[in-house]
Amino acid sequence: MDDIIHLLPDSVANQIAAGEVVQRPSSIIKEMVENSIDAEAENIQVLVTDGGKTNVQVIDDGKGMSETDARLSFERHATSKILKASDLFNLTTMGFRGEALASIAAVAQVELKTRRKEDELGTLIQISGSKIERQEPVVCPVGSNFSVNNLFFNVPARRKFLKSNQTELTNVVADFQRIVLVHPEISFTLYNNGVEMYRLPKASVRQRILDVFGKKINADLLPVEVETSLVNISGYVGKPESSKKKGVHQYFFVNGRYMRHPYFHSAVMKAYENLIPVGEHVSYFIYLSVDASSIDVNVHPTKTEIKFDNEQPIWQVLSAVVKETLGQFCNVPMIDFDVEGRPDIPVMGTTTSIPHQPKPLVSTYNPFKEGKEQGYSRSAGWEKLFEKSLIPKGEMLLSDVEKGSSSWHGGLTPQDIQIGAEVPEEQHLQKSLWNDCLDISAPLFDVSVPKFQYKGKYIVLPCANGIMVVNQHRAHVRVLFDQYMSYISSHNRPSQKEIFPNIIQFDKEDELILEDMMEDICSLGFELSNLGGGAYSINGVPAGIEGVNVDSLLREMVVSAKERTSNIKKDAQEALALTMAENAAIVYGQVLSTMEMERLLQDLFVSAAPARTPDGKMVYTILEDKVLADLC
Repeated sequence: MDDIIHLLPDSVANQIAAGEVVQRPSSIIKEMVENSIDAEAENIQVLVTDGGKTNVQVIDDGKGMSETDARLSFERHATSKILKASDLFNLTTMGFRGEALASIAAVAQVELKTRRKEDELGTLIQISGSKIERQEPVVCPVGSNFSVNNLFFNVPARRKFLKSNQTELTNVVADFQRIVLVHPEISFTLYNNGVEMYRLPKASVRQRILDVFGKKINADLLPVEVETSLVNISGYVGKPESSKKKGVHQYFFVNGRYMRHPYFHSAVMKAYENLIPVGEHVSYFIYLSVDASSIDVNVHPTKTEIKFDNEQPIWQVLSAVVKETLGQFCNVPMIDFDVEGRPDIPVMGTTTSIPHQPKPLVSTYNPFKEGKEQGYSRSAGWEKLFEKSLIPKGEMLLSDVEKGSSSWHGGLTPQDIQIGAEVPEEQHLQKSLWNDCLDISAPLFDVSVPKFQYKGKYIVLPCANGIMVVNQHRAHVRVLFDQYMSYISSHNRPSQKEIFPNIIQFDKEDELILEDMMEDICSLGFELSNLGGGAYSINGVPAGIEGVNVDSLLREMVVSAKERTSNIKKDAQEALALTMAENAAIVYGQVLSTMEMERLLQDLFVSAAPARTPDGKMVYTILEDKVLADLC
């Protein structure tokens, strides 16, 4: 029998390895820019065409390479960063695995021009699919110029999984931002299809953050800094009042390298406990410096996941320094007793007496007897409410109906149904109505049955098999979402002109998303004019969203679309409709009239999916009769 195990050709092995390192055009930029940083470049230019699918070019003024080094750099596991295995545990450079250039050259057409300062001529190398096609001397400036064309040209199965140009460009910008934020000492420039997107001169860390995300974020940043024998921490965290549900910027860096670390994220958010609403987050830019031998950056091919030897102590230091910063900058309310002109606090005199007001005795009261003749009202508890009003007793109500009883205790208006109120026994509701409600084959509820609003948040009413409790805000979100989706699908544009247009500013990454979803935004009734530089004039807004902060609404729409993992264009309509619905829906605490409650419930149960909001939250729940019977 012939042997069946054989070695893969180098070209195939390189293509397989490329799958770990090169996932999309942004992966190429990350690897090549990190090499430029290791080459001590002071100015780095990044140019992309069609989101990087057609061309990615990185130009730097670093040390450059000799002819031999340029040729060897495309070989697998060829590196100048490490010599022995122990070097892996004391890394101070970015690219070190010796796989990036070989992997890129295996799935693209690469051209390299490079020259050292002491050389008169540089070297030109052209590679296509791991095959060297050309190598010769060339006149070029000091540094390196990598040009990568037609990514995955020889792997069609992988190329078809690349997203739209706009989506790929968004990923390019995201990786570009992660690099520039940790290297403010280097000047960066980013071009897309020949148009300059970023020009970032050398600056401080804070100025680099402002250059990337706009000056508006400056007022929200608080500095953090601490030095310990275990870790040095510096950077900035956001003020509690700047918290948002979406759209915050959260970055961790360790030893000049971007990383994801959910455990350290929990340390930062722990410091904001009880300072920001549940479910909201703040921006932070935190830079950690530790001994290189105490971390392992080689646990993932993209090097964004890093293991720490002392995670728990660092967690405690990080949480403590953020708490100290919040307290130091007076973000916790406090009273200053040293200011002049403080108000006088009146002191109650010792001779002041409070007159005694005896409560009249009820001679007929007996605590061991029940009945209305005792002359007192029952407790105002939740169970007592149903016991005295809508459902005296679950079993009694059902047995009365089965026996043909002509009435039941109810028939109240929302004004009559109040916590702790006595229920007039002379008010009745016809048994036929409850026969309909108790019939499983009947509709879920009848809008004419008694209903009331509880704590400005819930609508409570009887239904076929118990008590229905409806969350009024979520119910309105469900209704508005369906309406907005119908507007988009039918291309209706109910718009209200703005007398004084507002100006809204977006950073580069959000501007890309906004332009991609502009058609859908206009179909909702917005009218935006591009003023250039990320600024837009809001000339019109959808009718019916009075009182809504339009700036926040647009930003949340962009963030919702950006967080979708699939095609942004496909999901933009649902993201827009949901964001508008959540912002325009009635808020908790808003008092509703009987007619408003009935209209909301009617609109809710016309929906194809009334039980949940579009993002999966429950709209209503039913307390079944058997549960109520156990409670009562």
